[in-house]
Amino acid sequence: MYGMVNKALQNMVVEAHGEQIWEQIRTRAGVDIEVFISNEGYPDEITYQLAGAASEVLKAPVEDLLRAFGSYWVLKTARQGYSELMTAGGRTLREFLLNLPNLHTRIGLMFPQLRPPEFSCSEVAENSLRLHYRSTRDGLTPFVVGLVEGLGLMFETPVVVTPVPEAHGPGRDEFLVSWPG
Repeated sequence: MYGMVNKALQNMVVEAHGEQIWEQIRTRAGVDIEVFISNEGYPDEITYQLAGAASEVLKAPVEDLLRAFGSYWVLKTARQGYSELMTAGGRTLREFLLNLPNLHTRIGLMFPQLRPPEFSCSEVAENSLRLHYRSTRDGLTPFVVGLVEGLGLMFETPVVVTPVPEAHGPGRDEFLVSWPG
């Protein structure tokens, strides 16, 4: 993953718990990198190690941390660092979700070694849709839920994200996403 992911995780932890807790997490994870460079690639294992260590140090399930990180990613990292892309994604939650494939295509042009997830939508209605997620990485379902919840907050639209259990598998998930009309 690109350093921006690890850097954002660090920022989330430091903002909520302080630099000393981040250092405990980094040490527990066995990560000796002190500064992550946003546009540099790092092995995925580093991110997974940091998330696992954060779960241990903060005494919180990793799923809860990934979900919070998904929301943080949208509300802080993406909005502050990539505001033009976020604005171009749509004026409503529905528009933005429908444009996710285009967003990741644009991001791929900026970061050529990125292995972005694939998103698509089906069963699109006025107040709901099915969001399909495909990735080469496993275990990120809670992160995706947090992303969509963060988008709901960004668009000031209460959103309910329900994973569809029968559509879950290695590197793939499906979610029923709904919002009030």
